[in-house]
Amino acid sequence: MEKNGKLFGKINIIDLLVLILAVGIVIAVALKMTGRMGAVVPEVGTDITYTVRVERVDAEVYENIKDFIDDAKKNGKPGDQLMSNGARLEAFITDAVAVPTQEKTEVAVGGNYVGIVTAGKDLLDVTFTVQGHVANNTKTELGSQEVRVGKQHIVKTTHFELNNGVILSCVWAGGTSADN
Repeated sequence: MEKNGKLFGKINIIDLLVLILAVGIVIAVALKMTGRMGAVVPEVGTDITYTVRVERVDAEVYENIKDFIDDAKKNGKPGDQLMSNGARLEAFITDAVAVPTQEKTEVAVGGNYVGIVTAGKDLLDVTFTVQGHVANNTKTELGSQEVRVGKQHIVKTTHFELNNGVILSCVWAGGTSADN
């Protein structure tokens, strides 16, 4: 080092330290953004069982759905297999239970409202039980849908599709969640 503070007569030592620090920061940011910094957490899948309620299903549609589930079980499968984006999933509808849809009507009587509950004509509220395996227990996704209580859910198999379902319950194989 010379008396002017230059290394080999060409580079100022302070400038060299700043340059090394800047390169180090760029490398650290690049590694962080590409996911190569730190330990990689392996994805651990888990088995789940959840229920989905779809309201106002035509009674004839429900009867056909029950037949699909029964036929699948006769052929050695756990139930009718779920699909997403044209691919079969590691999940099956193992049961479907229906109750008559209750229509609620309010009628004004003398300034007060009275609620009247009647059964919808040939309409059923169907609760499906689904058993499956999710590859990532943090995201809990089956195909393109997250499985979380209260979320909207499309019930789609190789034989039928029903929209506007709502997930009522979900049980992970290891307890309330795979990560506990």
